[in-house]
This record gives sequence, C-alpha cells and structure tokens, in this order.
Amino acid sequence: MADAPVNPSLTPQPGHLYVVATPIGNLADLTERARAILGAVDLIACEDTRTTGGMLTRYGLRRDLVAYHDHNEIEVAERLADQIAAGKSVAVVSDAGTPAISDPGFRIVRACRRRGLPVVPVPGACAVAAVLSASGLPTNGFLFAGFLVAKTATRTAFLEKYRDFDFTLALYESCHRIDKFAEEIVATLGPDRVVCIAKEVTKLHETFLIGRADDVRDRLLKGSLKGEFVVLIAPADFTL
Repeated sequence: MADAPVNPSLTPQPGHLYVVATPIGNLADLTERARAILGAVDLIACEDTRTTGGMLTRYGLRRDLVAYHDHNEIEVAERLADQIAAGKSVAVVSDAGTPAISDPGFRIVRACRRRGLPVVPVPGACAVAAVLSASGLPTNGFLFAGFLVAKTATRTAFLEKYRDFDFTLALYESCHRIDKFAEEIVATLGPDRVVCIAKEVTKLHETFLIGRADDVRDRLLKGSLKGEFVVLIAPADFTL
C-alpha cells in the first residue's frame, strides 16, 4: 500500500480524515488549528451530536454532524471512508479529549489506512496525558489500560498481573465504580502503594489526590464522587 500524502495546514483538504482533539473540560483548550479544521470540514463525525453541536455553537461554528459512537462505529466507519474516498473532508471527534483513546475513532482511522487515505492528527487535550504530566508519578514509561470491566474478579486479576510492572499504570474509571476500585487497589496491591486519583481535570472542581493508596482512598470517600476520573498506580518500589 502506498503512503498517502498528508497536508497539515489549517485548511482541510479534500479526501482527508482529521482526528481532532477537543477540550476535556476547559473550552479555552481548543487549539487554533482544531478550531480552523472543525470550522471548515465537510462533515464532523461525533459521539453525541448534541454535545458536539453545543461545543461548536460556543465557538461560533456550524457544520454538518453525523453520529459516530460505540453502537454504530463499525457500520458508520465504512460509510465515512467511502465519503472521504469520494473527496469529502471529514473530522472525527469524541465528546471530550482525543478520539480513539478509550473513545470511538479507531475504526474510521483503520478503514482509511486500509484504503490508503490520508489521516491527519490534530492534537490537543488528552486526560491521561494531562494527569500523568501533573501527578509527580514516574512518566518515563506507562501502560494505559483505559476502562477496566466492571467485574471485581477481572479487575483484581489485572492488578495482580501488573503488581510488579516496572512502569506507571494509567486507567480511566467511572464515577459509579471509583470508590470500589480504590478499595480494590488497597486490597490487592497493599495500602502503601503510591497512587494518584484525579477528577474533573481542567474543570472548576479539578482535584488531584496523591499518596499512599489507603490515604487516597480515605480522602476520596470523604468528597464528592461525581465527575470523570483518571487513576495512576506507581511501580511498587516508587516513593514520593
């Protein structure tokens, strides 16, 4: 397969897919380039048209939107690739952050790569990168595992498997399970393991809880469990 040419300018090019990062909370974090691309592409594929539509309105932008989410991604990815192959410029966005990073996006990118169509990243906010950068935990290497499944046995098995991993573990967690996960970390990895639990990053109630796993769990349970959470687990030999 021949390499597809890429044009990284501020003006969307025909027959290109743009993977556009959007803010994870603070709307000021949309880059100039992302705004230019989103304001000029032929079509924007998004998780929730209402969420993305509202964001575009805040920036004074209007574009045609198509729903592209977990439940229709396989089918819609090929249709979008057909449109790109026909000369349309398409941007894919998630509700917040970077598409394809624990969010829809992988399948449309793969469909374009298989066809030799240009795929252009428009980088910006990413929750796991933001938390890693501000946590104080090791960042020389990390394993990002996204969202773990809800079953306790599977989650415990994951923690056991990576108990002695040499690098930081990074995960996302739901507000509905963060308290349970904090307990599982203490029970499986021990109270002394250094962790970081961050919530609502870049938003008004941004919070970083960093320290021993048992202390972080206790502080977590004393506060609100609403919001979106990123969890980092340091290597076993790491101390603050």
